Amino acid sequence: MKCWVCKRQARGFGHTDNRHGVGHPRRYPIDWVFCSQRCQNAFHALYGNWLRVKEGRVDSTGVAMIDPSDVELAAMKKCLKAFGEAAGDIGFTKPLGDYSEAEALQVIDAIVTCYTEAMVAHHEASKYPPVRGMTPAPDPLANPFADLEDDLPWEEPKGKKP
Repeated sequence: MKCWVCKRQARGFGHTDNRHGVGHPRRYPIDWVFCSQRCQNAFHALYGNWLRVKEGRVDSTGVAMIDPSDVELAAMKKCLKAFGEAAGDIGFTKPLGDYSEAEALQVIDAIVTCYTEAMVAHHEASKYPPVRGMTPAPDPLANPFADLEDDLPWEEPKGKKP
């Protein structure tokens, strides 16, 4: 089974619903399983917030978000290039409020696609434990702009002064 939060292989962490007895018709097996205590805690934080909002005990605009992990932050940074390319196609001088629906969806699609690909790539790379004697996997927190040294639209190229 896969982790309900991150879709990696589950490793013995789970959620059981003990509100109802063994023979009760409302007791059903729940497939909420997790790969780690971190994912289990993240699930319970989100599930608890959802229950409080559903029951009307908390305003839906005040639900707390979990802090992004280092891997998620690295994936977000990798999205800057995709965002820049999509915004470049539309035009950097056009304000965000003037984007048409199609232009906004183009930017959203570029960012979401890049983010999910970065997360999948990380999880695929970390799916199997490292093998002795092999070089370690690249650090996910390495500089995401390494291949963009002179291609960042918000920085002046090296050696050129306005």
